[in-house]
Amino acid sequence: MTKALEEAFRAAAKLPEAEQDALAAAIQAELEADAEWEKSFARSQDALARLADEALAEYRSGRTLPFDPNER
Repeated sequence: MTKALEEAFRAAAKLPEAEQDALAAAIQAELEADAEWEKSFARSQDALARLADEALAEYRSGRTLPFDPNER
């Protein structure tokens, strides 16, 4: 465990029990969301590769325009 996380846990330990439980639930929810994102991203690799191939083909055939972040 990093020192920063240890410090955060020490500070959290000083909170009232209800706030500790809320913080624990938020941390757990974040960890679960991250795990679900990783699974979803891993499952999408084939689709992402196909989209990248299509984008490169369009670029190489001259069917794209330069990106202008100031243009809306």
